[in-house]
Amino acid sequence: MRTISLAVTALASALLLTACNGSGGGSADSKNGSACSFDGVGVQVGPASTAPSAGDTGEVPVSITNQSKPCTLDGFPGASLEAGGTKVALATQKGAKAQKLKLAKGDAASFTITYVRGAAGGKLSLAATKLVLTLPGSSDTASYKWSYGPVQGKTSVSDSDASVSAFTQAGD
Repeated sequence: MRTISLAVTALASALLLTACNGSGGGSADSKNGSACSFDGVGVQVGPASTAPSAGDTGEVPVSITNQSKPCTLDGFPGASLEAGGTKVALATQKGAKAQKLKLAKGDAASFTITYVRGAAGGKLSLAATKLVLTLPGSSDTASYKWSYGPVQGKTSVSDSDASVSAFTQAGD
């Protein structure tokens, strides 16, 4: 009798260890947690709280709505502004902490671009006309018209006084 109970215990332990190895549940999680990409999400830029004049601060909200299979936003959004041949990457907001968000179909997340408006034609102003976005874990980009005025540079045009917040879950 003791031999049978030892055999059952050994078998149960072996099955439990097999169920716990990383290869079982991990593949399903990675399929449901793949990085979000622009071909599976809808994007809305604005409406903005535009900075009315040079030196004022404006905010441009960006909303991402998943329209496809579940995906994950793990890190900060990438954003750059372009004017002619100049492309300036925006820094992340000081003190902001990225969080991992899993988006099911229909779920939304948002982030905000905060900027200081520059003087039109100013030496440190970037007369931006285009906003280029990237999502964390994806290499594709999406471009949108920037119609919120020139962006002030801190020490040069390429050192813009603009930043990107972390993603936050939108909706319920």
